[in-house]
Amino acid sequence: MDQALKTMIENLPVKTGKSLDEWKKVLKTKSFEKHSEGVKYLKSAYNVTHGFANTIVTLSKEDDNTSEDLVESQYSGKEDLFPIYEELIKFLKSLGSDITITPKKGSVSIIRKRQFVLIKPATKTRIDLGFKLNDKPLTNRLESSGPFGTMCTHRVRISESAEIDNELKGWIREAYEKSK
Repeated sequence: MDQALKTMIENLPVKTGKSLDEWKKVLKTKSFEKHSEGVKYLKSAYNVTHGFANTIVTLSKEDDNTSEDLVESQYSGKEDLFPIYEELIKFLKSLGSDITITPKKGSVSIIRKRQFVLIKPATKTRIDLGFKLNDKPLTNRLESSGPFGTMCTHRVRISESAEIDNELKGWIREAYEKSK
């Protein structure tokens, strides 16, 4: 499990008043069709911040899976993309200790105060990297968000590690800085 996620889970009782297991019991009494409904419920009923609510709902749905299992599952049959994922995570971690890496079933959310990057193995040969970069003009490489919808404003398609260049790192850094 990623250290940032471990720390977040350890901080749950102090920051939210309940442990992860206690939150899972709360959520088991409810039935939400969408992830966002569970997050909204925790935020409104218990005043849990968005980051903690998102993590609690994600981890309660994936009770039988660790973060490593979720990422491993995403790259099953797409093993050639895993070194790209690892390089992205290494760079993201270098931005600061205030980010949370939250694996989900089909993607990995990178959160500061809010999600600013989303990593999704889109095909066997490509990772889609989603960004929150409001008011940033589109380019040939920095496309509209496409399948990410409103979760992201932009997308970059990555097929090899060489594409994690200074331009891409600049966009990631900008999204990080705007997510304060």
